[in-house]
Amino acid sequence: MAAILVPFVLLLLSGTSNVWGGVVGINYGQIADNLPAPERVVGLLQSIGIKKARLYDADPRVLKAFANSGIEFVVGLDNSYVGNMTDPAKAVEWVKENVEAYLPGTNITSIAVGNEVYTGNDTALMANLVPAMQNVHAALVSLGLEGAINVLTAHSSGILGSSYPPSAGAFKPELTVFLRPLLDFHKQTGSPFLINAYPYFAYKADPDNIPLDYVLFQPNEGQVDGGSNLRYTNMLHAQIDSVYSAISALGYENLPVQVSETGWPSQGDPDEVGATFENARLYNGNLLRLLAQNQGTPMKPSVSLDAYVFALFNENLKTGETSERNYGLFKPDGTPAYDLGLHGSLSGSNNVSYTAAAAVAKVVLSCICPFILGELLTY
Repeated sequence: MAAILVPFVLLLLSGTSNVWGGVVGINYGQIADNLPAPERVVGLLQSIGIKKARLYDADPRVLKAFANSGIEFVVGLDNSYVGNMTDPAKAVEWVKENVEAYLPGTNITSIAVGNEVYTGNDTALMANLVPAMQNVHAALVSLGLEGAINVLTAHSSGILGSSYPPSAGAFKPELTVFLRPLLDFHKQTGSPFLINAYPYFAYKADPDNIPLDYVLFQPNEGQVDGGSNLRYTNMLHAQIDSVYSAISALGYENLPVQVSETGWPSQGDPDEVGATFENARLYNGNLLRLLAQNQGTPMKPSVSLDAYVFALFNENLKTGETSERNYGLFKPDGTPAYDLGLHGSLSGSNNVSYTAAAAVAKVVLSCICPFILGELLTY
């Protein structure tokens, strides 16, 4: 066993493997006036091994800058454009200008149509979402791109009427009329259901009754779901499985669920309980360790969990509470917002530095070293 494990450790330290792998991405928001040029951000993402990124628009500066970078992109179509996409001709025009024009150099793999549409009050927008998605997909088909690019939409956990215990997860009844056609679309096209999952919000709302260790992936006794007898040791898994239950309750058993956003703010207002540098470090660091294990949730243990961390940078022009401007893993100058062992570079270099790769490998090793030690002692 030692002969197998030691080369694996050396492989990690060599920088050819890292915790981001293929299941972790980053949300690249740009609501700020002090962010580095996209050409420099390419180097940052490559230096820490990020292979997937999500935009909230189809910014041509970003899409041009990331040509031939190898990084997979989800491009976004803002809620304000959803109504236009109910016109098939406008959908084709949008796809041609914002997707096809950058292929194949920029690796666009998905189009996210709208964001958290079903948690607003705009019923016209809600009614337009699925027809818009259908037209965007039809545009991809007409251009010969449907096999390579998915059409998606991300949801807030606010679409759930019940989320506890996870086995009792259910959508709000008034949303069923919108969700059934959406789930049909996902089933027909093979695209995943996306959820923005934030244990931070649950803890902030009820810190006296929700254990902090449970939301930060720290050691804890966990909670047993009385309906399924499954034990949950972290809230993220519980939130995801509540979505699986809600989807199943509408008769869609096998649709995959992916996390389009999750993260933790490093600063907040005085009444924003839990928004600290240490909690952000623990949440995101432990999240990366969890995802590096390539495992699923208690309800779907064989389905590898994909997640996009929110967010790449702190965004100084976001409105609302202080926390909204402090979700970034990095400051605008490219330095870490807090220590996750991810020390990247804004140089724009295509080379992954040893320092960054070794630091990332350190996160993985901290997860697997107890196993390695046990194996060596029993060898």
